[in-house]
Amino acid sequence: MSANLYDSDFFGWTRQQAELLKSGRLSDLDTEHLIEEIEAMGRSERRELTRRLEVLLTHLLKWRYQPEFRGRSWRLTIIEQRRRIAKLLAANPSLKPEIENCFLDAYDDARFGAMKETGLSLESFPEQSPFELGKVLNSDYLPE
Repeated sequence: MSANLYDSDFFGWTRQQAELLKSGRLSDLDTEHLIEEIEAMGRSERRELTRRLEVLLTHLLKWRYQPEFRGRSWRLTIIEQRRRIAKLLAANPSLKPEIENCFLDAYDDARFGAMKETGLSLESFPEQSPFELGKVLNSDYLPE
């Protein structure tokens, strides 16, 4: 029955699984789907970190490669992304070992984002990040 509910009414399924857990009826749990959903939640947190890094890196690239357009909104976006990354890492300390890989994944997408937002060619931005992760996360760092 749980598997059918999972497919037809996800919200209802989550409530049912929570009730089964609360009442200790572990043998009645839909363990296959529970495992799937828990793993998906973890991937979601990692994707959030990568996305925040991507937005931050896009703005740092814009800052470096279009200095004539530097402004308050870019600076505020950089500050906001750093704050959100710090909060995400504080709430999920086990993401810290993943940050270097997330940084590498994010930079590739940030190049494309910077290309779209600046109108510069993709080749204007180096294939490898010109920024060090530690500096990127430093609240005082802005590239020249």
